[in-house]
Amino acid sequence: MTSIAIIGAGPGLGAAVARRFGREGFDVALIARDHERTKAFAAELGREGVTARGFAADVRDPKALAAALDAVNATMGPVEVLQYSPVPQRDFMLPVLETTHADLTGPVEFSVYGPVVAVQQVLPGMRALGRGTVLFVNGGTAVVPHPDRAGTSIAFAAESAYGHLLHDALGGEGIHVAQLIVPGAIIAGHHRKDPAVLADTLWGIHQERHGFRHYADDLDS
Repeated sequence: MTSIAIIGAGPGLGAAVARRFGREGFDVALIARDHERTKAFAAELGREGVTARGFAADVRDPKALAAALDAVNATMGPVEVLQYSPVPQRDFMLPVLETTHADLTGPVEFSVYGPVVAVQQVLPGMRALGRGTVLFVNGGTAVVPHPDRAGTSIAFAAESAYGHLLHDALGGEGIHVAQLIVPGAIIAGHHRKDPAVLADTLWGIHQERHGFRHYADDLDS
């Protein structure tokens, strides 16, 4: 079995996806800035019967992110599923009239440079396998820009465009690229936005392989 790499693996959605795909036999690579946390969670998954390893990288550091994915490939085999779902920083969400060009550096590094680096690192392995899935998880501002969250609105739109281009370019190679829009917050216990429910949704997208953009809930929720 090949692996899933979860970029931005945290205790909510990342943990739920790790368990969901792990139950299906995937090895799980957990990538986040806090290496101690990812190692601890990998050990917890191991006790649950899931093969997992933690790797450290900041998505705003292209060299570190590329090195982490190289290490995943070297130790766990080719990445069949890539999930890009780090949580944006609060300082990316300034009102549009207060947002300078310098304020956009972080969001663009986070939502454009990071995904491009990640995809370029895993694509050779997916091509060698003859299959693969890339899952982008974004908030509602990727679809409807918000005047008080200019950074994410602009950068998520660019990430969406990149993902859609990949979807069209790679579909013929057996590599499915899709985006899940999660309007508002991820909410434990919510019938559509609970982490475990979202993990099931992402598993379904991976399995069904239809279309680029999917919605976890209504945009006005």
